[in-house]
Amino acid sequence: MPTLMVHFPFMENLSHPPRELVSRVGGQKINTGMDYTVAMQRAIALAEKGLGKSAPNPIVGAVIIDATSAIIAEGFHDRMNSPDHAEIVAIKAAGDKAKGSTIVVTLEPCNHTGSTGPCAQAIIDAGITTVVYAVADPNAQAAGGAATLRAANITVVEGVMRDEAAYSNRAWLMKIKKNRPYFTWKVATTLDAKVAATDGTSKWITNEVSRADVQVLRRQADAILVGTNTVIADDPHLIPRGDFAGYTHNPVRVICGEQTLPTNAQVFDNAADTVVVASKDLDVLVEKLNELGVNHVFVEAGPTLGSAMLDHCLLDELIIYQAPSLLGSGKQFFIFDYPSTITNQMRLDHISTQVLDGDVKSVYGIRNGE
Repeated sequence: MPTLMVHFPFMENLSHPPRELVSRVGGQKINTGMDYTVAMQRAIALAEKGLGKSAPNPIVGAVIIDATSAIIAEGFHDRMNSPDHAEIVAIKAAGDKAKGSTIVVTLEPCNHTGSTGPCAQAIIDAGITTVVYAVADPNAQAAGGAATLRAANITVVEGVMRDEAAYSNRAWLMKIKKNRPYFTWKVATTLDAKVAATDGTSKWITNEVSRADVQVLRRQADAILVGTNTVIADDPHLIPRGDFAGYTHNPVRVICGEQTLPTNAQVFDNAADTVVVASKDLDVLVEKLNELGVNHVFVEAGPTLGSAMLDHCLLDELIIYQAPSLLGSGKQFFIFDYPSTITNQMRLDHISTQVLDGDVKSVYGIRNGE
């Protein structure tokens, strides 16, 4: 099925990086003439293994290669199980073979001391001679790794598959840019955009394949958000169902709204932490989520909360699972003041479409006026 790139504010353009790359050694430009695309593709795939495991840190993947581009070692940031950044994981795995090698990493190596030391210095100490990265670190606290590496006469190549790596790490990049998590709203609808029948029933609109796909998205998120209406009406558990190895805990469940919740609701069991934000003020919600340190919030709210977030310019991504069915009357998946003229319609950016055993999954980017 077709898959299209989409503009996000943190991406400067959608063109693929040139295959012949310009790098710097000690501030002097040189022509590397090398193609690190395959290694960077592997690094991006590794980084995505950290989805749902890295917050509040970014997802990062690293691959160490020799002069023939053969992989020596690799790693990704898995904060659930270790504080080590991706570069450190790869360097430890490479051992003495790291000397004279090239490290390919999805994000500029950090230059600060936090729970671990600076990755830039670890790269220097390991004797690595070339560093290739995709995205410059926008976090002022950690940036500057490339300059430190160049000062140590290490070749630095920047911008390889920048847009692909930025999209993969879009949640953390959004948090740095706007000081809030990245919000993805998931809805399951009929072809006529209904999420429930007139009697309130909604199980199930989509098929088992679609529902299994949702479990993966839940697992990759740091928090799952619903409104009090959803808890009262549906009593959801909000836990990723399935076997997901390497995860030590489930995403935090966040309930937003002022209605009184039943004490025996499933969201109050011990399968995951649950935080109730007893307010309709979305600024209060964002403040609480920032306190929790989450990067990516998976919104499974109904029309009331979801539409309010859309109107408040908080939603960044919309994922719609559409079943091949019609309800006619029923509950629409969104409720806000409709534009009175076609020229005022809200346009979304199409990212991808996939057929799931008859259901259609579509992903859209929301620009929020940008």
